[in-house]
Amino acid sequence: MTEQHVDLDGAFDKVVAAMRDHLAAVRAAAGRVDDDTVWKAYVALNNASYEYDDLLLAASGEVTPWDVALIDPELADEKLGAMAELANATDAHPQVISVRQRRDFRVPSVAALLKAGTRARAESMGDEDDADEPIESVGAAVLELLQAGDGSLGALDVPELEPLDGMVAVAEVAEALNVDAFEESDGIGPFALAEPDRLVGRLDEHPYADIEEDDE
Repeated sequence: MTEQHVDLDGAFDKVVAAMRDHLAAVRAAAGRVDDDTVWKAYVALNNASYEYDDLLLAASGEVTPWDVALIDPELADEKLGAMAELANATDAHPQVISVRQRRDFRVPSVAALLKAGTRARAESMGDEDDADEPIESVGAAVLELLQAGDGSLGALDVPELEPLDGMVAVAEVAEALNVDAFEESDGIGPFALAEPDRLVGRLDEHPYADIEEDDE
């Protein structure tokens, strides 16, 4: 066995050992973000993989599927320290950002939308007693679609709703929203800006603007 192959076998063993160390560190971290041990194990695995790939190319002209670049351990430690300082830093002026969205729809067929809401309720509620209660308004049908989609507006991208203009507004506010401070029937209070809240700007949505431009 040539010295080149000995080096290659040693590099391979380093990759395997680094993989085991990285997996052990990840399991020990139990989901903690920016864990020091996980980061160091990642750097070691990255560099071991780089070394093995480099030696494999030199020995046989073959490469691994790992597209990695060498990480300087000293620079990695500096980055880790900077991340720790950032995580522990406190801002003397904490800021809350509020993102508010409005999207309007035309209902081409009330009957079709009521059926879509009924299907969404049946699928989300399963065998519960309330699943068979009739839906009697388009608003209630849309609410069922949203609930079935875990509140995502993407749940409203259905043929039964024709999208109209929409708007997304971004505001800097003094306090975060407290939903318990408003009645469930209050649709204005939670969206109103008060001093010293500030509207930063808004993005207007025109769903058919591109189609109209193409027609012209």
